[in-house]
This record gives sequence, structure tokens and C-alpha cells, in this order.
Amino acid sequence: MTAALRHAWDARVGQGIAPRYHDRQLRCDVIKVMPGEYEVTDGEDALVTLLGSCVAACVRDPALGLGGMNHFMLPDDERGGGTANARYGAYAMEVLINELIKRGAQRRRLEAKVFGGGNVMRGFTQNRVGDRNAQFVLEYLEREQIPVVAQDLGDAYARKVAFWVRTGRVLVRHLPMAATAADLAAEQAYERELKQQPVDGDVELFD
Repeated sequence: MTAALRHAWDARVGQGIAPRYHDRQLRCDVIKVMPGEYEVTDGEDALVTLLGSCVAACVRDPALGLGGMNHFMLPDDERGGGTANARYGAYAMEVLINELIKRGAQRRRLEAKVFGGGNVMRGFTQNRVGDRNAQFVLEYLEREQIPVVAQDLGDAYARKVAFWVRTGRVLVRHLPMAATAADLAAEQAYERELKQQPVDGDVELFD
């Protein structure tokens, strides 16, 4: 992961940079989490993202009503990255969890809801990136002993996810591809960017 992308991830949190708007369907103000980004809040606005092959982890400390959402994808495996590729997912999870802890969350109280991993991209019939993303996030959370209290993963459709961190409520809508073309184009651009980045030696993890 490039230094520029790391800086973009770190700079966005709490800076009011993420897209914010009023969602007529949800009837509330929302903060949109884009591919490769994350957001943490204790406010009443919903965190919203649209997922194709990517995965979003909604992680929350229920005692504080503090939570966050990320939106990430493992790089394509065609270069033989294997375990090294999973470091991208580990970074996406750690940066979210550490931001929550920095704001007062207790790791022992964290719980997660995970979504996405749809096999919506062409050319992934044998090594389906959606399946790999879904498997990664479940294995990561099990290893870190963060309980998964809800999930909607896999299959072959896109999802719109809205997460209200104060209450922990999540709304998931399964969407037809034609209705989400613009958002999925951003996810595909993110996937192409990952392919161009080196896998080994350029991802910083947190202790």
C-alpha cells in the first residue's frame, strides 16, 4: 500500500472529508464510505457504503455507542501473493480497530457485523475475489476474538449497507447490477489500483 493511500486513509477520519448527504430512502443524513477508506463516528448519521466484491466490517463498542466501517478488498492473487496479499485486509481491519480504541473503545467489548464479498466482477470464476474477501474477514475476526454478531456475505449481487453506530442497527439491501453501475465502477478502479501496487514490504501494520 502506497504512502499516499495510507495518508488518505488516516487523514479522512474525523476531518469531514467523506461524502455526506441526506439519503431520502433512509430518511437520515449519511456518511458515505468509499472503496479503500474507513470512517469512525459516535454520531447519529448512518455510515453507508455500496459493496460488490469488497467487504465492509462494521465494528462497534456497544457500551459507548461508538463504531466505524471500512471498505476493503484483497489484491488479486494472480501474482502469487498468497498470504502477503492478506496483509492489505489486515491493515484495513487494524486501522479501523485502532481508531476506535484511540477514541475510547475497549477491545474486549468490540463486536462486528460483516457484509459484501459478492462475486460480481468478470473474470473471477476460478479464483473468486469476493469469496476470498469474505473468508478473510471471518478468519481475521475469529483470530482476534471479536465476535461476528451478523453477516451477509457472498452470492452474486451488490449490496447497499447502512450502519447506525449508536444503536448497532444495520440495513442491507441487495441490488441489481444495473442500479449500481457507477458505484461499482469506483470499486473496480480501486481493484485496478491494488493490482499496480507492490504486495510485499509496503504495508504498515499496527502492534
